[in-house]
Amino acid sequence: MSEAPLEIRGAALRREGRELWSGLDLTVAPGELIAVLGPSGSGKTTLLRAILGLEPLSEGSITALGEPVRRKGNRRIGYVPQQRPLPRDVSLRGRDLIGLGVDGHRFGFPVHRKTDAARIDRLIDAVGARDFADRPVGVLSGGEQQRLRVGQALADTPRLLLCDEPLTSLDLANQQAVIGLIDRHRTEAQAGVLLVTHDINPVLEQVDRILYLANGRFTLGTPEEVLTSETLTALYGAPVYVMHAGDRLVVVGAPDAEESHHHHHHHHAHDDHPDDHTDTGTVAFA
Repeated sequence: MSEAPLEIRGAALRREGRELWSGLDLTVAPGELIAVLGPSGSGKTTLLRAILGLEPLSEGSITALGEPVRRKGNRRIGYVPQQRPLPRDVSLRGRDLIGLGVDGHRFGFPVHRKTDAARIDRLIDAVGARDFADRPVGVLSGGEQQRLRVGQALADTPRLLLCDEPLTSLDLANQQAVIGLIDRHRTEAQAGVLLVTHDINPVLEQVDRILYLANGRFTLGTPEEVLTSETLTALYGAPVYVMHAGDRLVVVGAPDAEESHHHHHHHHAHDDHPDDHTDTGTVAFA
């Protein structure tokens, strides 16, 4: 059996005197997709940053692609960041943004070789960006920019792919296209995928396990094990109800760290910062 793309052992992370999580043991198997859920401020984005070597652990260790994670990071990890609009005056074209993933590790200005150009064209088609690949990225919609970021993350066929809210700003059709691309990549490359999301429903059929972070604690298991009223009530230490609304899961009553309720389907760009505003109301994986 091939080596696990990601292994986390005894990990803890504390920030500003607050423990985000501790005692985390996690092995992501080749071809496995794990969704990371939890309220604002629970440490979802921080976990990805720790794996990338951008945030030091308070305790424990992380091994990614067979190497201990250090501050310098690992260029072989694919990463799709949270969607943030690029400035309108950015002159890079869509294909140039994807091209940075193909040859961005070289020194100097990217010079696309013939093999690079063919690879970029395949990635453009894979993320459905043919219609806007030659336009400046600054004038593209948030959803179009995000599809280009996914193509950039997959450029080197990574065996570990970290996705931080990859479906933000995408309509249903584009969500399905991006999910299909990630799913095909993890199957064909036997890549491990860790996907942070505020909305489990679009990826529920592809998810193997869920890591749910809340209240400085976590639970890990299959969707059937984690997304139950009993499991989430125990995790939050307060009554939480998981209901089915058609083919969607809705979670009601989960308290946020600073509010009485948390609204999962409202996205916040800096998800793990404690001073972020948090919506209140019914919690929905919607």
